[in-house]
This record gives sequence, C-alpha cells and structure tokens, in this order.
Amino acid sequence: MSSGDTSRGEPAIHAEHLHKRYGHKVAVDDVSLRVEPGEVVGVLGTNGAGKTTTVEMIAGVRKPDRGRVSLLGMDPQRERAKVRQVLGVQLQEATLHGALTVSELIGLYRTFYPDPRLAGELLELVGLDEQRAVRFEKLSGGQQQRLSIALALAGRPRVVILDELTTGLDPRARRRMWATIEHLRTEGVTILLVSHTMEEVERLCDQVVLIDDGRVIAVGTPTGLVARAGAENLDDAFVALTGKELEVAE
Repeated sequence: MSSGDTSRGEPAIHAEHLHKRYGHKVAVDDVSLRVEPGEVVGVLGTNGAGKTTTVEMIAGVRKPDRGRVSLLGMDPQRERAKVRQVLGVQLQEATLHGALTVSELIGLYRTFYPDPRLAGELLELVGLDEQRAVRFEKLSGGQQQRLSIALALAGRPRVVILDELTTGLDPRARRRMWATIEHLRTEGVTILLVSHTMEEVERLCDQVVLIDDGRVIAVGTPTGLVARAGAENLDDAFVALTGKELEVAE
C-alpha cells in the first residue's frame, strides 16, 4: 500500500486526490491511497476524521467533488454494474427489509451474482446458522452487523470494504469475524478495513493508513508506524502522530 507510487502493476484500489465538502465543512481533503491486490489495509482515525466518507467515495456510494477512484481498473461511478460484481461493501448502518428472514435476505442477494457463495457457507462464515429463520428486525445489533458482512461476501467479491467490522460484537463474534477476514486473505481478496480496534488492525492488516482532519498523515505497516513514532505500541503511535486519542470501540 502506498500513497502515490505508480511503478508497480495495476492496484486493486487507487484513489487520487479525493476531496469532499458538506456545506462549509471539508470532510475529505486531498486523500490519495493505493492498495495492492490481496492486501488487507486498515484505515484509522478519530470520529469525524473523514474515514467513512473516504471509503464511501471509493465504493462509489458518494461522488467526490474532486479526484478519481479506480477499482480493479474501473470507475465506481461510471461503471457501477461492473463494479458491483467484484466489490463487496459493509457500511456502518444496515438498511435491510426488516420483515425478511436471514435466509431470505441471503437468498435474495445470491440472485444478484452469477457464481454466489453457497448460503450455508455464508451463514457459517458469520456464525448465523441458528438465526437463519429469524427476521432481520428481530436480530440483535451485532447479528445485523454480521448479516451485512455475509451479504457483502455473497458474490465472491475480489475487493471488500468493511466499515467498523466488529463494532458492537461480543468477543466471541469478534474473533469469528477476524477468522473470516483471515480466510478471505487466503483466497486473495483485497480488503479495506475501517477500524477503531488496535488489536484488530495489528492482527489483520498488512498496512495502515492514518487519517486526520480529512487528510492522510501516515502510511505504513503497524510495526513500521510504531517505530516511526518511537512508540511502544500502535495506540501510542497513533497519539504521537496525530496528537489525538483514538476512541475505544464499543
């Protein structure tokens, strides 16, 4: 992962000079990043730093005011249909039909793709086999989060964007999600992961992008950022590089 090197082959994700403003507030200010195929890259920043807006522009959910995005060589704004076939996205707020059951929602999403994962495999990946007949509105917040991840993986995506993967999950469910990410890594899936959990980033991520006030301020491996900051751990490195405390995820 780099913030601008173009000497290698085509990246899985390439964002260049992204800018997004809401009224008088600049949410994202000249963010560039590059993620190589098969990498797991973490995005860290305080609340309001611009992380979610950045990944939403990369996913094509929001249109940047300036800058460009390439996903596997495709523009997520102009080539939406093609991008949907190779991209899986789980954002913070799930907006799914409350009356449909877990199985019905997975069945529906599987119809969107030519070669979807088996329903049973998806349920196993996120630990929802026992909830297959439960309506979405009856699931706990953590279970809804896990279902959203299953739906993001339904089409065997080559690139996955996960925004706060394990927020709201209990320790057992969190470990299961980490195992799911590690399984996807073995399949060569590229993952962009927004997280508040340092243990999660240190365990899963090849590279880390620190975003503060809408700008990329540091890029490196978890151990590299710790060394750069002269810190003992990633938490302390974050404080040293940003001057801010990272909120603890609930």
